[in-house]
Amino acid sequence: QVQVVESGGDSVQAGGSLRLSCVASGYNFPNGCMGWYRQTPASGEEREGVARIDGDSKATYGDFVEGRFTISKDNAKNTVYLEMNSLDVADTGIYYCAVRRLRCGSGWSLLAQSKYWGHGTQVTVSS
Repeated sequence: QVQVVESGGDSVQAGGSLRLSCVASGYNFPNGCMGWYRQTPASGEEREGVARIDGDSKATYGDFVEGRFTISKDNAKNTVYLEMNSLDVADTGIYYCAVRRLRCGSGWSLLAQSKYWGHGTQVTVSS
């Protein structure tokens, strides 16, 4: 049974940094896809893709990231990280982690369809 748990969310001022972590216990698929989505006031009910990292460590980011975030993973720890810098008020939201046994594929839909999601961690950025 795979369990996904996020941590690292916090309240920070605009321009600050945070590092999110996601541990996927019971997940042993080093070639699989791991990634982050978020739900913000602007996105409403929709979870938008933030960053994903594939089995070959290829990283893909949402357009809004604009070089501010870095995703990385530690296969030995079944953990994926999201380093966020230059945070903006618009980055406020709940950040979710998702993992998939298989590769990411193109686009965000395959990972989004995974049954392995965490419950999210709150990121609040104030001006």
